[in-house]
Amino acid sequence: MAITVRTIRRPGQGTSYTRATLKGMAITFKHLFQKKWTMEYPEERDAHDGWTLSNRWRGTHRMAVDENGKAKCVACGLCPQVCPANCIRLVPGEDEQGNRYPLVFEIDEFRCVFCGYCQEVCPEEAIHVGVHYENAETSRDGFVYDLERLMQQTHEVSSLWDPNDAKGQ
Repeated sequence: MAITVRTIRRPGQGTSYTRATLKGMAITFKHLFQKKWTMEYPEERDAHDGWTLSNRWRGTHRMAVDENGKAKCVACGLCPQVCPANCIRLVPGEDEQGNRYPLVFEIDEFRCVFCGYCQEVCPEEAIHVGVHYENAETSRDGFVYDLERLMQQTHEVSSLWDPNDAKGQ
């Protein structure tokens, strides 16, 4: 396969840029008279002109609890294994009956890429990626969610992507 060199000539002395300038100004003036779409975010949290957050949005994690108020997690270790960002820390434990449970379960939200693999791989459907996105903190330590904090999260769960509904409708 031969490499070809293509030479492009620059515009010469007689070229006028007036047409391009007028075309750019026409586009600018067209936008001046269109309806503006601005949401005053902290004050306006409702749907604005049909804008809503997608139900497939992946935000802050949460841990599902059973009817006794305990975490549904059985500390199988699949979520830290599949996590591409290595942001999940899990230390498994076992009680007298042989039931496994997490002694330590932490998710570093700063390192997380919110891919949703942890939710997809969980056999007990214990860990979920929610649709919550307002998670401002004053320190970096506040972004490490431990098991207690994950169990206290009550926001809705993301539906992620359904392969049978590729267009998301």
